[in-house]
Amino acid sequence: MSKPKRTAAILVAAGRGLRAGAGGPKQYRTIGGQTVIFRAMEAFCRHPDVFAVQPVVNPDDIAIFSDAVASLRHQPPTNGGATRQASVHAGLEALAAEKPDIVLIHDAARPFVTPAVISRAIDAAERTGAAVPAIAVTDTIKQVGNGGDVEATPDRARLRIAQTPQAFRFDVILEAHRRAARDGRSDFTDDAALAEWAGLTVATFEGDPANMKLTTPEDFVREEARLASQLGDIRTGTGYDVHAFGDGDHLMICGVRVPHTRGFLAHSDGDVGLHALVDAILGALADGDIGRRHARAHCRDHRRQRLARRRQGDHQRAARLYRPRGRHRGHSERHHSSSLERLT
Repeated sequence: MSKPKRTAAILVAAGRGLRAGAGGPKQYRTIGGQTVIFRAMEAFCRHPDVFAVQPVVNPDDIAIFSDAVASLRHQPPTNGGATRQASVHAGLEALAAEKPDIVLIHDAARPFVTPAVISRAIDAAERTGAAVPAIAVTDTIKQVGNGGDVEATPDRARLRIAQTPQAFRFDVILEAHRRAARDGRSDFTDDAALAEWAGLTVATFEGDPANMKLTTPEDFVREEARLASQLGDIRTGTGYDVHAFGDGDHLMICGVRVPHTRGFLAHSDGDVGLHALVDAILGALADGDIGRRHARAHCRDHRRQRLARRRQGDHQRAARLYRPRGRHRGHSERHHSSSLERLT
Protein backbone atom coordinates (compact mmCIF):
# COMPACT_ATOMS: atom_id res chain seq x y z
CA MET A 1 0.00 0.00 0.00
CA SER A 2 1.44 3.37 -1.07
CA LYS A 3 2.12 6.04 1.50
CA PRO A 4 -0.53 8.84 1.52
CA LYS A 5 0.71 12.03 -0.06
CA ARG A 6 1.16 15.10 2.13
CA THR A 7 -0.99 17.86 0.67
CA ALA A 8 -0.70 21.56 1.40
CA ALA A 9 -2.69 24.48 0.00
CA ILE A 10 -1.79 28.04 -0.93
CA LEU A 11 -4.51 30.69 -0.72
CA VAL A 12 -3.65 33.67 -2.90
CA ALA A 13 -5.20 36.76 -1.28
CA ALA A 14 -2.82 39.68 -1.95
CA GLY A 15 -4.78 41.33 -4.78
CA ARG A 16 -6.65 44.62 -4.57
CA GLY A 17 -9.71 43.55 -6.57
CA LEU A 18 -10.18 46.94 -8.25
CA ARG A 19 -12.71 45.65 -10.79
CA ALA A 20 -15.06 44.74 -7.94
CA GLY A 21 -15.70 48.42 -7.26
CA ALA A 22 -15.56 50.41 -4.02
CA GLY A 23 -15.51 48.74 -0.64
CA GLY A 24 -11.94 47.60 -0.20
CA PRO A 25 -10.28 44.37 -1.34
CA LYS A 26 -13.02 41.99 -2.45
CA GLN A 27 -11.65 39.06 -0.47
CA TYR A 28 -12.55 40.85 2.78
CA ARG A 29 -16.06 41.83 1.82
CA THR A 30 -18.96 39.79 3.12
CA ILE A 31 -21.22 37.60 1.05
CA GLY A 32 -24.04 35.63 2.59
CA GLY A 33 -23.01 36.85 6.04
CA GLN A 34 -19.37 35.67 5.83
CA THR A 35 -16.23 37.18 4.36
CA VAL A 36 -15.15 35.93 0.97
CA ILE A 37 -11.73 34.89 2.28
CA PHE A 38 -13.22 32.90 5.16
CA ARG A 39 -15.42 30.96 2.75
CA ALA A 40 -12.47 30.33 0.42
CA MET A 41 -10.14 29.15 3.19
CA GLU A 42 -12.55 27.15 5.32
CA ALA A 43 -12.92 24.26 2.87
CA PHE A 44 -9.15 23.71 2.83
CA CYS A 45 -8.62 24.24 6.56
CA ARG A 46 -11.24 21.64 7.41
CA HIS A 47 -10.38 19.11 4.68
CA PRO A 48 -8.99 15.91 6.26
CA ASP A 49 -6.33 15.46 3.55
CA VAL A 50 -4.84 18.97 3.74
CA PHE A 51 -2.26 19.31 6.51
CA ALA A 52 -1.24 22.95 5.96
CA VAL A 53 -2.87 26.06 4.49
CA GLN A 54 -0.52 28.88 3.51
CA PRO A 55 -2.18 32.30 3.09
CA VAL A 56 -0.46 34.90 0.91
CA VAL A 57 -1.68 38.42 1.72
CA ASN A 58 -0.89 42.07 1.21
CA PRO A 59 1.18 43.32 4.15
CA ASP A 60 -1.30 46.19 4.61
CA ASP A 61 -4.09 43.67 5.24
CA ILE A 62 -2.61 41.61 8.08
CA ALA A 63 -5.01 42.93 10.73
CA ILE A 64 -8.16 42.57 8.64
CA PHE A 65 -7.02 39.14 7.44
CA SER A 66 -6.41 37.90 10.99
CA ASP A 67 -9.83 39.13 12.09
CA ALA A 68 -11.61 37.52 9.12
CA VAL A 69 -10.16 34.02 9.61
CA ALA A 70 -9.53 33.97 13.36
CA SER A 71 -11.36 30.64 13.83
CA LEU A 72 -9.40 28.78 11.12
CA ARG A 73 -6.09 26.94 11.48
CA HIS A 74 -3.42 28.02 8.98
CA GLN A 75 0.26 28.77 8.50
CA PRO A 76 1.55 32.24 9.36
CA PRO A 77 0.63 34.46 6.40
CA THR A 78 3.39 35.48 4.03
CA ASN A 79 3.55 38.70 2.03
CA GLY A 80 2.45 38.65 -1.58
CA GLY A 81 4.10 40.29 -4.56
CA ALA A 82 3.14 42.73 -7.29
CA THR A 83 1.56 40.01 -9.45
CA ARG A 84 -0.37 36.83 -8.82
CA GLN A 85 2.61 34.84 -10.09
CA ALA A 86 4.92 36.53 -7.57
CA SER A 87 2.44 35.86 -4.76
CA VAL A 88 2.20 32.15 -5.60
CA HIS A 89 6.00 31.92 -5.71
CA ALA A 90 6.16 33.52 -2.23
CA GLY A 91 3.65 30.98 -0.94
CA LEU A 92 5.62 28.06 -2.39
CA GLU A 93 8.85 29.27 -0.81
CA ALA A 94 7.08 29.69 2.54
CA LEU A 95 5.90 26.06 2.35
CA ALA A 96 9.24 24.60 1.28
CA ALA A 97 10.29 23.82 4.86
CA GLU A 98 7.12 21.74 5.34
CA LYS A 99 8.11 19.46 2.41
CA PRO A 100 4.64 18.72 1.04
CA ASP A 101 4.26 16.21 -1.77
CA ILE A 102 1.32 17.99 -3.40
CA VAL A 103 0.26 21.62 -3.38
CA LEU A 104 -3.14 23.07 -4.25
CA ILE A 105 -3.11 26.71 -5.39
CA HIS A 106 -6.41 28.53 -4.94
CA ASP A 107 -7.67 32.08 -5.48
CA ALA A 108 -9.25 33.73 -2.44
CA ALA A 109 -11.79 35.29 -4.80
CA ARG A 110 -13.38 31.85 -5.33
CA PRO A 111 -15.33 31.42 -2.08
CA PHE A 112 -17.53 28.51 -3.15
CA VAL A 113 -14.99 25.72 -3.58
CA THR A 114 -16.30 22.43 -2.19
CA PRO A 115 -14.58 19.55 -0.39
CA ALA A 116 -15.43 17.36 -3.40
CA VAL A 117 -13.47 19.60 -5.78
CA ILE A 118 -10.51 19.63 -3.35
CA SER A 119 -10.55 15.82 -3.19
CA ARG A 120 -10.64 15.58 -6.98
CA ALA A 121 -7.69 17.99 -7.19
CA ILE A 122 -5.61 15.84 -4.82
CA ASP A 123 -6.45 12.65 -6.73
CA ALA A 124 -5.60 14.28 -10.07
CA ALA A 125 -2.23 15.56 -8.81
CA GLU A 126 -1.34 12.12 -7.46
CA ARG A 127 -2.10 10.56 -10.86
CA THR A 128 -0.64 13.18 -13.23
CA GLY A 129 1.61 15.58 -11.32
CA ALA A 130 -0.14 18.65 -12.75
CA ALA A 131 -3.90 19.17 -13.16
CA VAL A 132 -6.52 21.94 -13.20
CA PRO A 133 -10.29 21.89 -12.63
CA ALA A 134 -12.16 22.71 -15.82
CA ILE A 135 -15.75 23.13 -16.95
CA ALA A 136 -17.11 22.97 -20.48
CA VAL A 137 -17.84 26.11 -22.50
CA THR A 138 -21.52 26.39 -23.39
CA ASP A 139 -21.40 29.63 -25.43
CA THR A 140 -19.86 30.06 -28.85
CA ILE A 141 -16.46 31.75 -28.51
CA LYS A 142 -15.11 34.27 -31.00
CA GLN A 143 -11.46 35.22 -31.46
CA VAL A 144 -11.24 38.90 -32.39
CA GLY A 145 -8.47 41.15 -33.60
CA ASN A 146 -7.37 44.55 -32.32
CA GLY A 147 -10.04 46.28 -34.37
CA GLY A 148 -12.83 44.15 -32.91
CA ASP A 149 -13.40 42.04 -36.02
CA VAL A 150 -13.87 38.30 -35.70
CA GLU A 151 -10.79 36.41 -36.81
CA ALA A 152 -11.81 32.85 -35.89
CA THR A 153 -14.47 30.74 -34.18
CA PRO A 154 -12.74 28.03 -32.13
CA ASP A 155 -14.42 24.66 -31.72
CA ARG A 156 -16.05 25.01 -28.32
CA ALA A 157 -16.02 21.24 -27.82
CA ARG A 158 -12.27 21.58 -27.23
CA LEU A 159 -12.48 24.64 -25.00
CA ARG A 160 -12.62 24.61 -21.20
CA ILE A 161 -12.88 27.25 -18.48
CA ALA A 162 -10.02 26.80 -16.02
CA GLN A 163 -10.65 27.21 -12.30
CA THR A 164 -8.73 26.77 -9.06
CA PRO A 165 -7.50 24.96 -7.01
CA GLN A 166 -4.83 23.96 -9.48
CA ALA A 167 -2.89 20.93 -8.25
CA PHE A 168 0.78 20.03 -8.72
CA ARG A 169 3.62 18.00 -7.37
CA PHE A 170 5.20 20.47 -5.02
CA ASP A 171 8.82 20.11 -6.11
CA VAL A 172 7.93 20.38 -9.80
CA ILE A 173 5.84 23.57 -9.58
CA LEU A 174 8.32 25.19 -7.17
CA GLU A 175 11.18 24.61 -9.62
CA ALA A 176 9.04 25.96 -12.50
CA HIS A 177 8.38 29.19 -10.55
CA ARG A 178 12.05 29.56 -9.68
CA ARG A 179 13.01 29.10 -13.31
CA ALA A 180 10.45 31.72 -14.44
CA ALA A 181 11.85 34.17 -11.88
CA ARG A 182 15.40 33.56 -13.12
CA ASP A 183 14.31 34.12 -16.71
CA GLY A 184 12.43 37.31 -15.88
CA ARG A 185 9.02 35.90 -16.84
CA SER A 186 6.22 37.42 -14.77
CA ASP A 187 3.31 37.45 -17.21
CA PHE A 188 1.62 34.12 -16.49
CA THR A 189 -2.02 34.51 -15.46
CA ASP A 190 -2.29 31.11 -13.80
CA ASP A 191 -0.01 28.31 -12.66
CA ALA A 192 -1.14 25.95 -15.40
CA ALA A 193 0.19 28.37 -18.04
CA LEU A 194 3.51 28.60 -16.21
CA ALA A 195 3.67 24.80 -15.95
CA GLU A 196 3.01 24.47 -19.70
CA TRP A 197 5.83 26.95 -20.39
CA ALA A 198 8.10 24.84 -18.18
CA GLY A 199 7.34 21.78 -20.33
CA LEU A 200 4.85 20.00 -18.04
CA THR A 201 1.79 18.19 -19.32
CA VAL A 202 -1.24 19.60 -17.50
CA ALA A 203 -4.28 17.37 -17.15
CA THR A 204 -7.83 18.45 -16.32
CA PHE A 205 -10.39 17.17 -13.88
CA GLU A 206 -14.04 17.96 -13.27
CA GLY A 207 -14.60 21.46 -11.93
CA ASP A 208 -17.75 23.00 -10.51
CA PRO A 209 -19.87 25.75 -12.15
CA ALA A 210 -20.60 27.19 -8.68
CA ASN A 211 -16.85 27.59 -8.04
CA MET A 212 -16.84 30.94 -9.80
CA LYS A 213 -14.48 33.85 -9.29
CA LEU A 214 -15.91 37.08 -7.88
CA THR A 215 -14.63 39.87 -10.12
CA THR A 216 -17.26 42.59 -10.63
CA PRO A 217 -19.97 44.19 -8.45
CA GLU A 218 -22.53 42.24 -10.48
CA ASP A 219 -20.89 38.98 -9.39
CA PHE A 220 -21.51 39.89 -5.76
CA VAL A 221 -25.14 40.80 -6.43
CA ARG A 222 -25.77 37.57 -8.33
CA GLU A 223 -24.15 35.34 -5.73
CA GLU A 224 -25.95 37.08 -2.85
CA ALA A 225 -29.23 36.37 -4.63
CA ARG A 226 -28.25 32.74 -5.23
CA LEU A 227 -27.36 32.22 -1.58
CA ALA A 228 -30.58 33.89 -0.45
CA SER A 229 -32.64 31.64 -2.74
CA GLN A 230 -31.21 28.58 -0.99
CA LEU A 231 -32.53 29.70 2.40
CA GLY A 232 -36.21 29.23 1.57
CA ASP A 233 -38.97 31.28 3.20
CA ILE A 234 -37.23 33.13 6.04
CA ARG A 235 -39.31 35.60 8.03
CA THR A 236 -38.57 37.77 11.03
CA GLY A 237 -40.75 39.54 13.53
CA THR A 238 -40.31 41.82 16.53
CA GLY A 239 -42.52 42.15 19.56
CA TYR A 240 -42.74 44.00 22.85
CA ASP A 241 -45.10 44.18 25.81
CA VAL A 242 -45.39 46.65 28.69
CA HIS A 243 -47.38 46.51 31.93
CA ALA A 244 -47.39 48.85 34.89
CA PHE A 245 -46.92 47.61 38.42
CA GLY A 246 -49.93 47.20 40.69
CA ASP A 247 -50.97 45.35 43.80
CA GLY A 248 -49.87 41.74 44.01
CA ASP A 249 -47.35 39.31 45.39
CA HIS A 250 -45.65 37.95 42.25
CA LEU A 251 -44.65 38.64 38.65
CA MET A 252 -44.89 36.20 35.72
CA ILE A 253 -41.76 36.33 33.55
CA CYS A 254 -41.47 33.87 30.63
CA GLY A 255 -43.80 31.44 32.36
CA VAL A 256 -41.96 31.59 35.70
CA ARG A 257 -43.72 32.84 38.83
CA VAL A 258 -41.33 35.28 40.53
CA PRO A 259 -42.19 36.34 44.11
CA HIS A 260 -42.37 40.13 44.39
CA THR A 261 -43.91 42.89 46.48
CA ARG A 262 -45.92 44.08 43.45
CA GLY A 263 -47.81 42.55 40.57
CA PHE A 264 -48.57 43.49 36.96
CA LEU A 265 -51.67 45.48 36.05
CA ALA A 266 -53.10 43.33 33.27
CA HIS A 267 -56.22 41.48 32.16
CA SER A 268 -54.10 38.30 31.95
CA ASP A 269 -51.03 37.26 33.90
CA GLY A 270 -49.08 40.19 32.40
CA ASP A 271 -46.18 37.95 31.28
CA VAL A 272 -44.30 40.48 29.18
CA GLY A 273 -41.70 37.93 28.05
CA LEU A 274 -44.15 35.45 26.55
CA HIS A 275 -46.42 38.19 25.24
CA ALA A 276 -43.50 39.84 23.40
CA LEU A 277 -42.50 36.46 21.96
CA VAL A 278 -46.03 35.77 20.72
CA ASP A 279 -46.16 39.28 19.30
CA ALA A 280 -42.94 38.60 17.35
CA ILE A 281 -44.28 35.27 16.03
CA LEU A 282 -47.51 36.91 14.90
CA GLY A 283 -45.48 39.64 13.21
CA ALA A 284 -43.42 37.07 11.32
CA LEU A 285 -46.70 35.46 10.21
CA ALA A 286 -48.08 38.87 9.15
CA ASP A 287 -51.11 38.13 11.33
CA GLY A 288 -51.43 41.25 13.45
CA ASP A 289 -50.21 41.66 17.01
CA ILE A 290 -51.16 40.07 20.28
CA GLY A 291 -53.55 42.90 21.12
CA ARG A 292 -55.52 42.26 17.95
CA ARG A 293 -55.53 38.55 18.74
CA HIS A 294 -56.84 39.32 22.23
CA ALA A 295 -59.60 41.46 20.72
CA ARG A 296 -60.55 38.64 18.36
CA ALA A 297 -60.66 36.17 21.21
CA HIS A 298 -62.73 38.64 23.27
CA CYS A 299 -65.18 39.02 20.39
CA ARG A 300 -65.38 35.26 19.96
CA ASP A 301 -66.15 34.92 23.68
CA HIS A 302 -68.97 37.49 23.35
CA ARG A 303 -70.35 35.70 20.30
CA ARG A 304 -70.30 32.39 22.14
CA GLN A 305 -72.08 33.98 25.10
CA ARG A 306 -74.75 35.52 22.87
CA LEU A 307 -75.23 32.20 21.10
CA ALA A 308 -75.55 30.40 24.44
CA ARG A 309 -78.15 32.92 25.63
CA ARG A 310 -80.04 32.53 22.37
CA ARG A 311 -80.10 28.77 22.72
CA GLN A 312 -81.18 29.08 26.33
CA GLY A 313 -84.07 31.31 25.21
CA ASP A 314 -85.06 28.76 22.58
CA HIS A 315 -85.16 26.07 25.25
CA GLN A 316 -87.26 28.24 27.53
CA ARG A 317 -89.72 29.01 24.75
CA ALA A 318 -89.96 25.31 23.92
CA ALA A 319 -90.60 24.52 27.58
CA ARG A 320 -93.45 27.06 27.68
CA LEU A 321 -94.88 25.61 24.50
CA TYR A 322 -95.06 22.14 25.96
CA ARG A 323 -96.08 23.20 29.50
CA PRO A 324 -99.57 21.68 30.16
CA ARG A 325 -102.31 23.41 32.09
CA GLY A 326 -104.70 22.17 34.79
CA ARG A 327 -104.65 19.17 37.07
CA HIS A 328 -102.87 16.89 34.64
CA ARG A 329 -99.86 19.19 34.48
CA GLY A 330 -97.39 16.83 36.14
CA HIS A 331 -98.48 13.96 33.92
CA SER A 332 -98.17 16.13 30.81
CA GLU A 333 -94.67 17.31 31.77
CA ARG A 334 -93.54 13.75 32.12
CA HIS A 335 -95.25 12.88 28.88
CA HIS A 336 -93.45 15.60 26.92
CA SER A 337 -90.02 15.23 28.53
CA SER A 338 -88.68 13.25 25.56
CA SER A 339 -89.68 16.06 23.23
CA LEU A 340 -87.81 18.56 25.35
CA GLU A 341 -84.73 16.35 25.36
CA ARG A 342 -84.80 16.23 21.60
CA LEU A 343 -84.97 20.00 21.39
CA THR A 344 -82.07 20.52 23.80
